[in-house]
Amino acid sequence: MDKQEFTEILQSKFKIVRTEAGYTQDAMSHTIGLSKKTLVQIEKERILPNWTTCISLCALFRDSEVLTNIFGGDPLELTQVLSRGSAIYPNYEKENIYWETLESNNGYKLEFNKTNSIYRVLNADNQPVHASYIEREIRTYFERKSNR
Repeated sequence: MDKQEFTEILQSKFKIVRTEAGYTQDAMSHTIGLSKKTLVQIEKERILPNWTTCISLCALFRDSEVLTNIFGGDPLELTQVLSRGSAIYPNYEKENIYWETLESNNGYKLEFNKTNSIYRVLNADNQPVHASYIEREIRTYFERKSNR
């Protein structure tokens, strides 16, 4: 697969990814950073999304089942390989100095980033499963997941 083929595939699936995520055209265009007119043109397959738009879609909707099934895995990993020739995996151990654990329960941790004020929940494998800048939202998620 090359960038052209990748872009054409994303063009044909743009609307499906948007509806899968429950986004309106207004919300999607705002999230991706496009005008609504451009989004409509992409969805109607009249214009191809540019490479930056493709990367934005894959990064912001990397949990999309549509994208995962089409590309056979993490779409962001594929964009890295197409762009750089290989995928680079971050070393998350270095980020520990930025995160403060607020609570732990049943293997889940609720953390707060001291630099960017984002909250996140990590599962028993120490993998982030949800993040938000709204404390009430993340605490509700944490309580539900950790069976508090």
